[in-house]
Amino acid sequence: MAFVRLSGSILDSDDEARSTRAKLLFQLYNAGWDIHNSNGGQQITLTNIEEKISESDAFVFTPGASLEDMFKAVSVFVGYQTLDKNLAGKPTVILNDDASWDPLFDLLTELRTLGTVKQDHRDFLVSASTPKKVIEQLELAGEKGLPEAGREIAIKTEMPKADTPAPADLAGSVCVFCSASLEDPAYISDGEELGRRLAENKFGCVSGAGKTGIMGAVVRGSVGAKGWTAGSNVPHIIELEGLPDGLSCFWLRNDIYTRMEVMIENSDSFVIFPGGAGTVQELFALMLFKHQGNDLMTGKKVIIFNRPDENGKGFWDTLIPLMESVCRPDDYLVATSLDEVMGMLKA
Repeated sequence: MAFVRLSGSILDSDDEARSTRAKLLFQLYNAGWDIHNSNGGQQITLTNIEEKISESDAFVFTPGASLEDMFKAVSVFVGYQTLDKNLAGKPTVILNDDASWDPLFDLLTELRTLGTVKQDHRDFLVSASTPKKVIEQLELAGEKGLPEAGREIAIKTEMPKADTPAPADLAGSVCVFCSASLEDPAYISDGEELGRRLAENKFGCVSGAGKTGIMGAVVRGSVGAKGWTAGSNVPHIIELEGLPDGLSCFWLRNDIYTRMEVMIENSDSFVIFPGGAGTVQELFALMLFKHQGNDLMTGKKVIIFNRPDENGKGFWDTLIPLMESVCRPDDYLVATSLDEVMGMLKA
């Protein structure tokens, strides 16, 4: 028996999405699918999302993309990128007849241009214009299979035994979400400088504990300045990216969602550095926690470092309008220099 997991919810009997959802349910049932979340009432949390992925055979997203829907969709895409075994061979189709998903698609396209997303999202998050075409795309994926993500597990790393508690004199711990793939020297330099500045200002540095890209640079900068540096990672990503040297504290987790949760729990502020789909996923998770009133985000700043390039174009220029459409003005701050970032952290 094949199960598809349906996104989205129906607010009430007058919800305009009810008719579209009904047509979609009919097409799915008629094609032989059983449906998880058919009425839109199931709650997804960071703790249970991997379980929901594991028990499903395909994923369908509905029109009227909300922040939560986009978080789930980009999470599935990140799972494809990082070779999550629970997503192997499981297609995702997005019904986008209202164009509400276009801002997310545009963002992923821009990130591919910038080099932080290597895959074409259209190969993994397949768009459809009608409920009938959703079925056609699911059937096509069943015949052709999913494309390769273009990554191979190549690194065998022993898990570090790092459990040094944070010093009592820390001004706080700052979590840096960023790219583990971008190798541009200017961005690497910024990452190392941020890590160094955090240490020099008595801020602990929390990261995704990756050795490569900006993520590795931030850790090197903090470790080199003798800062307290903590991080979390999962076994299959460690085998892709390795672990940095010098971590003071390391939290091993089984999936990317509980990895995010322990990082959020152990951080007082967050800096969103140039990154890829994983960084977008992490930012969306922070915003969802804020909107849900989750205690883990109470009073915690989120700073988006919209780093300008040599032509003055900000790295996150495509992200900012999307954020403005689904978030509140006080949910996050935007900085365009490391001086601004540090000023906001210390304010």
